[in-house]
Amino acid sequence: MRLHIILFIACLCLGIKVFSQAPQLTHKSQVSLLTCSAGDELYYAFGHTAIRVQDPELGIDVVYNYGTFDFNRPNFYLNFVKGKLIYSLSRRSFDAFLFEYELEKRWVKEQIFDFTLEEKNRIHAYLENNYLPQNRDYLYDPLWYNCSSITGDILKNLYGDAIVFEGSHLEKRYTFRQLVRQHLNVNSWGAFGIDLAFGSVVDRKATVKEHMFLPYYTMYQMDNTTKNGEPLVKRERTVLDYSEHTNNDFFPLSPLFWFLLLLIFTTIITYLDYRHKTKSKWLDFSLLLLTGLVGTVLFLLWVATDHTSTPYNFNLLWAFPVNLVAGFVLIFQPKLPSWCIKYFWFLLSLFAVLMLLWILKIQIFSPVVIPIMLTLGIRYAFNIKMAHP
Repeated sequence: MRLHIILFIACLCLGIKVFSQAPQLTHKSQVSLLTCSAGDELYYAFGHTAIRVQDPELGIDVVYNYGTFDFNRPNFYLNFVKGKLIYSLSRRSFDAFLFEYELEKRWVKEQIFDFTLEEKNRIHAYLENNYLPQNRDYLYDPLWYNCSSITGDILKNLYGDAIVFEGSHLEKRYTFRQLVRQHLNVNSWGAFGIDLAFGSVVDRKATVKEHMFLPYYTMYQMDNTTKNGEPLVKRERTVLDYSEHTNNDFFPLSPLFWFLLLLIFTTIITYLDYRHKTKSKWLDFSLLLLTGLVGTVLFLLWVATDHTSTPYNFNLLWAFPVNLVAGFVLIFQPKLPSWCIKYFWFLLSLFAVLMLLWILKIQIFSPVVIPIMLTLGIRYAFNIKMAHP
């Protein structure tokens, strides 16, 4: 009796082990890359990349998607702020994957790889192993390790030097910031926020492979990638044929519109202050408080998080964190302290440094900050002028 139980358990364990292994694909199988177009929302603005494995003889048609995240994961928002956002590999049927893009009318294109049967089984086994619960999570990075850039890593890990990423299709090598801006309207709140948070580290030119953090560039790259000297892509087709989404932003809702209003408002108030020999402390306090808060957040993103794209952010030269303290000093002082004059001269000198960094392309700033800097410069200069009538 015990022998039967032992044999039953052994067979059960063996069966579980066999079942957990990826099934061997047949000669009719295909492995392909799916590229999905950009959508209307900011988190869809760059498109999407996934890998499809299909085998009609085995009834397999699944999509492996490295772009899955869970809002309900513990400390999701805290990890997002800290730069420790966890993404996961998900697996679903091709029809279920496609349904979302049909609803949103976003095009989907497929590039079928020219793999041997052994190579197809190797990537299938790799993906199945990655899909195991203990392997499917990874530390996401929007520029260096995401659902799109992983494609190049997988190909290199599995096929080594046989895979060559040619770069002749690129008109030029772009910086990371330039690549991101290609998908965004620079005068949008999303683009402004991204430009504000990005440090100077993203203003270096990306390598050919690093361009693949964007799904469109991964698609272009696959057409210019070889395996053992032969084209990697055997053929390609359009799965869903929709027009590219275009965003027609309403100017009165854009950041430039509101910052220009702020500039005009500040200019008028400053002119009235000058005519009446008064000072609108509430305006100075508000400007210093807001720029100080913004600067504090940017500084913390630089030194207190694991974000790889936020260090060395020279937006701090106009959003100076110390303004947070200076604003409270000004609002409670009946007369401007002498050190404040030097402080305002110091802030104006920081603007000069910022412009020099911009001209030298050490960091490229959002053009939307220009009316902000003019607004601040007007009030700084006015306070200096009022101290020396």
